[in-house]
Amino acid sequence: MHTAEPAGTARPASGLLHILWLASPTLPVGGFSYSEGLEAAVEAGLVSHEASAAQWLMDQLHLGLARTDLAVVAQALPAWQRGDLARITELNQWVLHTRETHEFRLQTEQMGRSLLEWARNLGALGDGVFEQLQSAALNPPTYPVAMACAAAQSHANQRDSLLGYAFGWAENMVQAAIKSVPLGQSAGQRMLARLAQEIPAAVDHAIALPDHARQAFTPMLAILSARHETQYSRLFRS
Repeated sequence: MHTAEPAGTARPASGLLHILWLASPTLPVGGFSYSEGLEAAVEAGLVSHEASAAQWLMDQLHLGLARTDLAVVAQALPAWQRGDLARITELNQWVLHTRETHEFRLQTEQMGRSLLEWARNLGALGDGVFEQLQSAALNPPTYPVAMACAAAQSHANQRDSLLGYAFGWAENMVQAAIKSVPLGQSAGQRMLARLAQEIPAAVDHAIALPDHARQAFTPMLAILSARHETQYSRLFRS
């Protein structure tokens, strides 16, 4: 028998819709332009079919995203909510300093600036996101810190915000795999289903990480990204 949730436990619809909006691959921040080293992995023969692509992305989720961007979003969200600009600046600098290649740094800078422009174009509909990012004077805002600012304006809780961020990343990466391996749409849906099963654990890990455990250390990915910078034929910017 279905039991109703106790009063006060339901997620506000506006917050959920806000997170779905931010997680959408149609958000004009340019995420579709990047494969985050996946295209180079295909070129190197490390990813060549559905199974290897799925395993690559699951490894990247747990060994990369959960310990870097997701952890930063988890810590930047409450910092934006309490107006702690010193903490926000510290996290933004950490992202800039730990991007392992020129491509990866350009990606986080471009997507952060694009989110700032998105918020500016929304005007009053942006709930003050543009004003907050401008006042922080991050120069430039990195994507996870800027996204945390946008998520902080919603009524969604921290975990839901991170789930949305991770799922948006997964959708973009699966589309990158479909184009670069290449794969069919059915294979892409199976990969996305597997990633969706893994995302909650990655998010919980990111939330639990203290500062000293946050890290950016994916040597093979960094090598492939560096190779991609001079790859002769490519579809993506990273």
